[in-house]
Amino acid sequence: MAKTSRKQQYLAGMRSGIPVILGFIPVGIAYAIMAQQAGFTVAETVFMSVAVFAGASQMMAVGMYAQGAGLIAMILATFILNLRHLIMSTCVVNRMRGDKLGLKLLAAFGVTDESFAIFTTEDEARCSVFYFLGLITVTYTSWVAGSAIGAVASGFLPEIVSASLGIALYAMFLGLLMPNVRQSFRLGVLVIITAVANTGLSQLIDSSWALIVSTLACAALGVCFVNDGVKEKTSNG
Repeated sequence: MAKTSRKQQYLAGMRSGIPVILGFIPVGIAYAIMAQQAGFTVAETVFMSVAVFAGASQMMAVGMYAQGAGLIAMILATFILNLRHLIMSTCVVNRMRGDKLGLKLLAAFGVTDESFAIFTTEDEARCSVFYFLGLITVTYTSWVAGSAIGAVASGFLPEIVSASLGIALYAMFLGLLMPNVRQSFRLGVLVIITAVANTGLSQLIDSSWALIVSTLACAALGVCFVNDGVKEKTSNG
């Protein structure tokens, strides 16, 4: 196979990212409307997408802000939610052969669940930093565009439509969660335990800190509880 140029690799990555637009723009609009309802300005709403580029974390952060959570609690909660990006970024960077470290670090900023899935299932011969940069150019632009559209359009949408988009946060988390729960009964049990722990702690301490404590405690439990189940299933298989 002839060696492709950097431009061809970049354009190939852009083409691979086109289907993601159909998901990112609507969810970006939903995030922006949530942010507007929480009291963010248009500029703040869009800048958060430009600087953070993490839909689930942004939705959780604006939700916590609307409930009066403190800055430290919001930072910790979003940090915990995004810990998976450390693993995903490592996997993505390791697949990029012979590229400069600076470009790899730039590419790591654009790692999302979607770009990770596309890149790690792509043929290894196409896995260059320029392919990934083309991919995230499309995903990043569509996310910021969706946020901008939602921030501007929220002032024109009927109140009932804006209010109904509040379920987008729950829909996004369910979308991330359900495929894994279907593959692991123990993970499903752990999710229920975490929900119960969060509900109970919310009666005793501030809800934002209850979320953080229950997440950390149940994640520590899950390291043994879920992994043992996976090992058992593997050995039985």
